[in-house]
Amino acid sequence: MIRVKICGVTTVEDAEFALEAGADALGLNFVPGTPRCLEVAQARGIAEALPAFGTRVGVFVNEPPERVMEVARLVGLDAAQLHGDESPEDCCWLIERGLRVIRALRVKGPETIAQIDVFPDCAILLDAYVKGALGGTGETFDWELARQAADARPIILSGGLKPENVGEAVRSVQSYGVDSSSGVEGAVLGRKDPERVLGFIQNARAAISEFEEIRR
Repeated sequence: MIRVKICGVTTVEDAEFALEAGADALGLNFVPGTPRCLEVAQARGIAEALPAFGTRVGVFVNEPPERVMEVARLVGLDAAQLHGDESPEDCCWLIERGLRVIRALRVKGPETIAQIDVFPDCAILLDAYVKGALGGTGETFDWELARQAADARPIILSGGLKPENVGEAVRSVQSYGVDSSSGVEGAVLGRKDPERVLGFIQNARAAISEFEEIRR
């Protein structure tokens, strides 16, 4: 069963619907200057309103690990997704203190895939590289590179995924998980569109079911 993460959640309503629709994880953004960034109090309000199931993931860029851990404790995060230049040592520091870490890598080419081995204890998320942007761009990247990575290690695929292409992405990459933010939004930036969220989850699960049926 493929894991599905809906990232950039900004309201309790959107978070509740995503979980009801079958999402496994929710992303709460703590990156200043980005359109989906939350204050700690806002994020805590969302996290506290949710049922026990569903992984709460905080998204950070180049924050000191001590600050990441502080926010995780205040909000009740299960994992931290690190999207900047965080070192293996930063990741290990957080893991040693009980926080799961998803290390996000923005794929420029094969050289990015080679970096994965530097983070042996982290989950790996592959996103599109867009100069000057740190995710949520709606851009895709070469899925063949992601497939090569997925052959060696479970990865979470991100970058431009939406209901219209997630099925193809799952069949092409056979990733452990998929992640979407802007791809499941409607006209209002930062607000999730229920139909797109549901379509994304259903299409991802249908694609992996097809693949598993073929393997049988």
